[in-house]
Amino acid sequence: MSVIKKIFIVLVFAGLILPSSGFSSSKNIPDFSTTERDKVPEEFKWNISDIFPSIEAWKKGSEELGKLIPQLTEVSKDWTMSAGNMLKFFKTLGKIYRKGYKLYSYASNRSNMDMGNPLFQKMKGEMRSYFIRIGSMISFVNSDILKLGGEKFAEYIKAEPELKVYKFEIDEILRMKAHVLPPDQQRIVSLTGLFSSAPSRASGILNNVEMPNAKIKLADGKEVELNYSNYAKYRKSKNPDVRSRVMRKYWGNHRMFEKTFAVLLDAEIKKHVFNSKVGKFENTLKTRLYPNSIDTSVYHNLIKYTRENLEPLHRYLKLKKDLLKLKEYKYDDIYASAVAKVDKLYTFEEAKDLIIKVMKPLGADYEKGLKKAFDERWIDIYANKGKQSGAYSSGLYDVHPFVKMNYDGSYSDLSTLAHELGHAMHSWFTSKKQHFTNSNYATFLAEIASTFNESLLINYLLENEKDDLFKLFLLDEYIEGFRVTLYRQTLFAEFELALHKMAEQGKTLTADILDQKYLELTRYYYGHDKGVVKVDDFIRNEWAGIPHFFLNYYVYTYSTGIIASMALADNVLHGENKKQNKAKYLDFISAGGSRPPLDILKTAGVDMTTADPFQKAFKRLNYLVTEMEKIVKRLKKKNKI
Repeated sequence: MSVIKKIFIVLVFAGLILPSSGFSSSKNIPDFSTTERDKVPEEFKWNISDIFPSIEAWKKGSEELGKLIPQLTEVSKDWTMSAGNMLKFFKTLGKIYRKGYKLYSYASNRSNMDMGNPLFQKMKGEMRSYFIRIGSMISFVNSDILKLGGEKFAEYIKAEPELKVYKFEIDEILRMKAHVLPPDQQRIVSLTGLFSSAPSRASGILNNVEMPNAKIKLADGKEVELNYSNYAKYRKSKNPDVRSRVMRKYWGNHRMFEKTFAVLLDAEIKKHVFNSKVGKFENTLKTRLYPNSIDTSVYHNLIKYTRENLEPLHRYLKLKKDLLKLKEYKYDDIYASAVAKVDKLYTFEEAKDLIIKVMKPLGADYEKGLKKAFDERWIDIYANKGKQSGAYSSGLYDVHPFVKMNYDGSYSDLSTLAHELGHAMHSWFTSKKQHFTNSNYATFLAEIASTFNESLLINYLLENEKDDLFKLFLLDEYIEGFRVTLYRQTLFAEFELALHKMAEQGKTLTADILDQKYLELTRYYYGHDKGVVKVDDFIRNEWAGIPHFFLNYYVYTYSTGIIASMALADNVLHGENKKQNKAKYLDFISAGGSRPPLDILKTAGVDMTTADPFQKAFKRLNYLVTEMEKIVKRLKKKNKI
């Protein structure tokens, strides 16, 4: 743990959008996808001026930050010699970071709305340089706190009670004593930030910019360039031959560059090994989890319990095979919709009303936050020309969260909106409750409030929807999301763990090694040897297109997040004391980073070191698959599918 704050903007991309037809809908969802940003009506755009009213104001703020940073040198002198000196240092550092966060948020959010504008890229780069500079300037902090010790800091709190808000962070540094470097060594390690992101950035550029895209002819003779967008579109085609040719062509094209991808991933994993050794940890997993007080058993239990509960996934996949009328279900078919005839659109106003209604169990304060998000333009709603794809929520302590959507009216985007607003409410409640120094919640907690909202949404719709065909669509959509968020991400987590173990043993991660391990795990999770899904060799190098493997043990948080959120949703909706459980949940999203994440979650009623939340989640999934099977049986009797 360090008092050096890190920029953390939650990026959660929109999930699978299923093909649509069937339920007729004449609703007009605005389409600004080819419209220049400045031509989009203001009411559909977030109010970025809540951060800075203009670029000129931002530039002035950047100049002010540049003048503030040198003050660190002055307040750093003898900063641990008295309670007053320490408080002055922390307040100066907090002031610098708060201004820096606002500057970065403005530049980043504007850049994402107009990705072709080099000015915003330059502004973001300027902020990154500032943060690296600050990190280097305060590299002495941890070692100075260790010299001070816990007893002396306790005396300082008595002398200056305002220091109490820093106690958790100080305690965490003291807990990390065995892993904190001397200032001169820490300064050198901090400077590696100037180049340590190179493997990740190079992989991203290769994947998204420089690698030539393959081309393929569709059944109608149309030639399509297989960029990622088209790949994601056509791998869901109703035509099995198109699905197969698209997937095999796309990953065959990647295969021509897999040796380069392997070198980059090997370098990234070796960087993690380097950091582990420098920090005197026993392995890379401990290095990543220990600073947040997360026991490695949580990671291992995730893999263990998921492996033990593949049966609901396999039943769902067999059901999809039946619905798709396939003689053999192949990995080529994994993204095809099991429900081909559904078209139900939600206008943004309908989505707003529905989400507010669904979240009623959380009470008036939560509803107030949602209404502020909708009414005060926290949300950038529709796609525009040059806007980044997908969706995310970006929290900003001194202002409010900003939610980016590319809303198209589909159920998928309705669910994504609920998801991102879960992130936003987590950030908003935390900002109201916590001091700035404790306002950044750990990444381990980041995906819980968002998937909690998805759980409430699907529960409400399944209870209130009467049409079996639409209920089948909802179940397929939700369980597919569960496949992607839990099973697929756990597969990734197991793959990532295996790579780190090999690197820790001194092995070089060649393309052949990566291919072999990825194919082995994919076949196991999807039941290749049990005849559930046939996983052919072509998918062996899919790892090369997964940017998350450069995020250092991040993917498991998606899986643990949905496990925890399902347990929390069950407590709020069906627990013995709903009022108390609601209060616990609101305390959870208000806690920020004020305590260890596992403790925060345990106080809310979920202990991730036990089997209980895993068992609850898989029990719920098993129930949903059973419901889907029953609906399929009813619809078949009526000849509706």
